Amino acid sequence: MIDTIGQRVAALRSRSARQYASRSEAAYDLLRTAVMDGLLKPGQRLREVDVSAWLDMSRTPVREAFRRLERDGLITFAPHRGMTVTELDHGAVMELYRMREVLEGTAASLAAQHATEAEIAALEDIVAREAALDADSRVLAAHNVSFHNAIYAAAHNRYLLRSLNGLRDSMALLGETTYSVSGRIEAAVAEHRVVVSAIAGRDPAAADTAMRAHMRGAQHARLRQMHGKAAAAV
Repeated sequence: MIDTIGQRVAALRSRSARQYASRSEAAYDLLRTAVMDGLLKPGQRLREVDVSAWLDMSRTPVREAFRRLERDGLITFAPHRGMTVTELDHGAVMELYRMREVLEGTAASLAAQHATEAEIAALEDIVAREAALDADSRVLAAHNVSFHNAIYAAAHNRYLLRSLNGLRDSMALLGETTYSVSGRIEAAVAEHRVVVSAIAGRDPAAADTAMRAHMRGAQHARLRQMHGKAAAAV
């Protein structure tokens, strides 16, 4: 695992021209990216000595990065195991989707009020292209991120955007996309069309309602996915 992580870190460094202010900042960013990309899995143990070897750093910046990631909720101290990538239980997943419903609904409502014509055209283009994509859950999941990002931008509210970005960090802990659940791709594409139609119609209430329905659909798919995995493990 360490060899694989080390190779990925080298790739991340080679792709990024970012100049870090400190080694602890670099450790934090690289570890966070590894969690967000799914390289570090929920429940996976993180030992300082291993991560130091992976990052080719002393343990001090790694320890500082651990503290920041713990504050972010991305890693958790587990008795007898030490630091692990955070695992979300059923209650946490329900709370996460409830908050996502509120924030995403607000974003859609604000987009209906404040989106420029160019932003609406971009949203309509995203939905049109989505229908033509291959039914590959990973490709569609990436496209889905673009869809939601476009709505966040069209909402034109920096404080809402900050909250949504924080929520996205927690969403990364859910792991596999719900697009792998049978029927979810078709349902999500249809839900996206309704959301964009409401935004284009400048109807904030309808946009909020449509986005909330979309989030509830995603939540139901997530629960089906979780229950399926639990049943398979028995």
